[in-house]
Amino acid sequence: MDVKDFDSGELSEMLAFVSDLASSAGQIIADAIRAKKLVTNKSQRDFVTDTDEKCEVIILDALKEKYPTHKFIGEEETAKAGVLPDLTDEPTWFCDPLDGTTNFVHGFPFVCVSIGLTLKKQPVLGVVHSPILEETFTAAKGLGALRNGSRISTSGETQMMRSLVITELGPDRSPSTLDTWMGRYRSVAERCRSMRGIGSCAIGMASVACGRADAMYEVGFGGPWDCVAGAALVTEAGGCVFDPSGKPFSVMCRRVACSASPALEWALAEALAPNSSNPSEPEYFAL
Repeated sequence: MDVKDFDSGELSEMLAFVSDLASSAGQIIADAIRAKKLVTNKSQRDFVTDTDEKCEVIILDALKEKYPTHKFIGEEETAKAGVLPDLTDEPTWFCDPLDGTTNFVHGFPFVCVSIGLTLKKQPVLGVVHSPILEETFTAAKGLGALRNGSRISTSGETQMMRSLVITELGPDRSPSTLDTWMGRYRSVAERCRSMRGIGSCAIGMASVACGRADAMYEVGFGGPWDCVAGAALVTEAGGCVFDPSGKPFSVMCRRVACSASPALEWALAEALAPNSSNPSEPEYFAL
């Protein structure tokens, strides 16, 4: 059976509903960021807090009640199940209730709620709400991208030499992974103006969407809930979303890159390409 596209009215209604949900979850994060936290280690450098879990329950319960025929993929729900569900053409909501958990644990302000929607495996809607920075980014297919209600666009930058590039080191610190990551970082750093790491994939992508950064890439992040909303934002803001290898973006592959322009897309992919991958590395890390 064919899956029908949403019209602008349906997308607008969903965007308003999800924005309210993100705001509610964001208030919980804002109240908890300075308080003592109950932290559980997924691994030595990957955490989950009681705030992550509380926010995800609030968001997913509300989405499931409002849209019972849709599918849902949440970070903490998936972690408990131990397996990532297959992505179908059906409307599918992705929820990261607290992107930037390590930042949150340390009181570093770059944390957000990220909620995105795919249809036919493509991002069509996204909300990234940063309660500490007091910013809400929203986008839906054909409706443009907004920051706190005002239209945003990418910088339009075309030259790597003039670009600010965001990236992040993931939790895998094996020697081979570190060697590959450092090689890619150096290759980009040699070509661009400067680089930043802020600890939140969603805020990094939102930063490209609003023009405060020119490009961003991450390899080996937690899962698709980190990037679906951001992909909708960048696309609607006039930017490019792609696989760091230069191939088309795939929601489920744990790799993402975005840029302010097609010329910068090509330049970033070229900068990342010379770094050969180690056969012992996880599949998601090889470009």
